[in-house]
Amino acid sequence: MNTLRRALLLLAAAALVLTSLCACGAGGTEPTSTTPATAQSGELPTEDPGEATAEPTAEPTPEPKRNSVTVGIAQDLDSLDPHNPGSNAGTSEVLFNLFEGLVKASPDGGVVPAVASDYTVSEDGLTYTFTLREGVKFHSGAAVTAEDVLYSLNRCAGSENEGTVLVPAFSIVGEVASPDEKTVTITLTEPNLEFIYSVAEASIIPKDSGSQMATDPVGTGPFQFVSYTPQESLVVKRFADYWGTPAKLDEVTFQVYLGSSNTSAMVMALQSGTLDMVIHMPNTMAPEIGTDFTVLQDTMKLVQALYINNDAEPFNIEKDGVKVGELIRKAMYYAIDVPAIIDFVCDGAGVATGTSMYPAQKRYFMPELAENYAYNLDMAQELMSYAGYADGFDMTITVPNNYEQHILTAEVIAEQLKAIHINATVEQVEWGAWYQDVYKDRNFQTSVCAISASDMSAREMLVRYASDNSKNFINFKDADYDAKVAAAQTTLDEEEQISLYKEAETILNERAASLWIQDLCELVVLNPELEGYTFYCTYVLDMSTIGFKA
Repeated sequence: MNTLRRALLLLAAAALVLTSLCACGAGGTEPTSTTPATAQSGELPTEDPGEATAEPTAEPTPEPKRNSVTVGIAQDLDSLDPHNPGSNAGTSEVLFNLFEGLVKASPDGGVVPAVASDYTVSEDGLTYTFTLREGVKFHSGAAVTAEDVLYSLNRCAGSENEGTVLVPAFSIVGEVASPDEKTVTITLTEPNLEFIYSVAEASIIPKDSGSQMATDPVGTGPFQFVSYTPQESLVVKRFADYWGTPAKLDEVTFQVYLGSSNTSAMVMALQSGTLDMVIHMPNTMAPEIGTDFTVLQDTMKLVQALYINNDAEPFNIEKDGVKVGELIRKAMYYAIDVPAIIDFVCDGAGVATGTSMYPAQKRYFMPELAENYAYNLDMAQELMSYAGYADGFDMTITVPNNYEQHILTAEVIAEQLKAIHINATVEQVEWGAWYQDVYKDRNFQTSVCAISASDMSAREMLVRYASDNSKNFINFKDADYDAKVAAAQTTLDEEEQISLYKEAETILNERAASLWIQDLCELVVLNPELEGYTFYCTYVLDMSTIGFKA
């Protein structure tokens, strides 16, 4: 393992040197500054014809203090439509600044009123009644009306795009109504304790504006859209008529950095002053960042794993009543050394999960599941032999090339799997290709990536693995799992719901549906003049609280 780490670090160092040389090669000498000619009076004074006197120069007007920042992000945006942001969690965290639902996420993982000032839930859990807040405006300047809210909620429930439900939990919405101009009700076809979290995903947009959202987004958030250049940047500015506490910054540019060298490129951009802030920076980059910045550390609130396509050979094989594919997946789990991976990728700062739930989801997180596949090479070899694969096989680990931590994790896993004669090739692909081929088309064997949730419910992290769920990109199928997830979504007993979700988590772990590894450690790096960054328990980037120190 030490040899592997030294080799990889040497490669990384070489790449950084090469990048630095390339960056410097385009430079030249700094232009020499010149002083403008002093203004002359145009006429010599009569009392001293031998000497011309320059007119007094006015004191220069100080330039206004800068109040804009540029933030480095490691992915492009899937879509600017808040109801259809694609699979990229980075898109949703950026759009959080432009859009709001009737409620929105709070730092502690709950929800707080937004476009609605308050809400109530009926005793049977079927009807949610929202009181619309006075004075809420769209970025266009138009006041938000009940008609706008009805349009937005119905769109999420499938009134457009041939009935496609854009917010999954809205599939249980039976009716959306407005008894008066200040009240909106949502009636469900079945009760759901977690539905209020999904209301936060249903951003309020102007009536009949869905077709323009992807190119000209209009919301009610603290920032409003200025421009977007694909694969380059998104620019937003402070919304002057925001109903709540106004944003401190005048303008924010989200600068996109793609490719396998994006982390090093963002560090150099910080050091040159091109960037004021970077999110999701690997904590292993701390030495390169240096001490001239404010550096904050937390976990990323997601689950990184070796995600396995359960429909791909050999992971789908059943022979003579033996689930060969499952035996192979378990063998692989025993063969990888999760603590060693965390040590290498995050300098030991990541948190092992063993499940599809991350630690911040305290009510549902089961740390004991991380112990079920403690490194055991003898067990791994025994399972491979029993499955009929003692000599191993070849496989591919497909990784998006814009996430260094995923690439390093895949490389370590490939090295560890050699011990059970599995020859794993790490294939790096661009994010767009990964999203289409792996996530949407499910055309892959295995992939290292990370899955996050937009809220603190367990639903979003678990329902995706139900057999018929459109987000079940690993093609996991288990009738018992489906039943427990379905029951958890309809019960009105909170303790029963937690128990059912934990049983579902345990099934994923016992069947080694994928090899859940860790909640990654990350850094947020800021210009030392900035303050006010807030970590959320979910995947949110709130720029409204950030500003320059007085």
